[in-house]
Amino acid sequence: MRNAGSRKRAQAETSTGTVVAAFGRHYEVDTADGRLRCYPRGKRSSFACGDEVDIAAAGDAQGVIEHLHPRRNLLWRSDAFREKLIASNLSHIGIVVATEPGFSDLLISRCIAAAESQDITAVIVLNKADLTDRLETARNQLAPFSALGYEVLEVSALDGAASLKASLSGHRSILVGQSGMGKSTLTNALIPEAEAATREISTALDTGKHTTTFARLYPLGEGWLIDSPGLQAFGLAHMTPDELVESFIEFRPHLGKCRFRDCRHEAEPDCALLGALAAGQIHPRRFEHYRIIRSEIAAAKQANPGW
Repeated sequence: MRNAGSRKRAQAETSTGTVVAAFGRHYEVDTADGRLRCYPRGKRSSFACGDEVDIAAAGDAQGVIEHLHPRRNLLWRSDAFREKLIASNLSHIGIVVATEPGFSDLLISRCIAAAESQDITAVIVLNKADLTDRLETARNQLAPFSALGYEVLEVSALDGAASLKASLSGHRSILVGQSGMGKSTLTNALIPEAEAATREISTALDTGKHTTTFARLYPLGEGWLIDSPGLQAFGLAHMTPDELVESFIEFRPHLGKCRFRDCRHEAEPDCALLGALAAGQIHPRRFEHYRIIRSEIAAAKQANPGW
């Protein structure tokens, strides 16, 4: 009876909320009773924006994270020795690129692979589309992705990005991309109050006011949107070879059709993927991306067999 009573008291003392900002071991959690500044119990700090958690109030608008609810998915990146949680419980990922500065199509493939492995819908957002002299070059670079059916939205944050708002409103989304692509400007265009919130937290943390250094979640219609720090790398060391090859959607019709079950798709005879590549059914640039990422994953697992 004592144990049952203890459990009831613990349940009464905790509340459920959503992590809306994550920076180091410090989190902000929205609950039915307001926003609390929270810390994890113990040394481990493994929560992400979008996580649903149980927290225990600790006074003065603070709390302790006691329990993590099961995630529907998790977007994260990793190399041989480090991992970085980005966001959880997503329905969509907006991969932001721009007409200028130049962007990496390999990073797009990395982000799409991560999204596909977690059943997250990927949308490519081409920002600064008002710079028409550079628009065609960007379109050509994105052509292999649009040919696969990935939606490419051409927007200008300066004009309000209405098409992006229509695409993401009501969903649980995140904007990711390289620094300088205009993610925060797009966020402010979609959610005007976001600029004030960013300025306030930047002052509290004594961080820069114009560069996103942590992920933050904002309501958007019936859903929400997460603005995230700029990415220069997006390692996928946590993925298995089978997960990686499945994440390239154009490969899927050909999987299981190679002569050898352990085919590495390098130079083996009767490799279905190489045959599809030769027949023009797989874009050479995408196949190159696959090989680069696969080699990186193999090197990471060799360096750290714990993966």
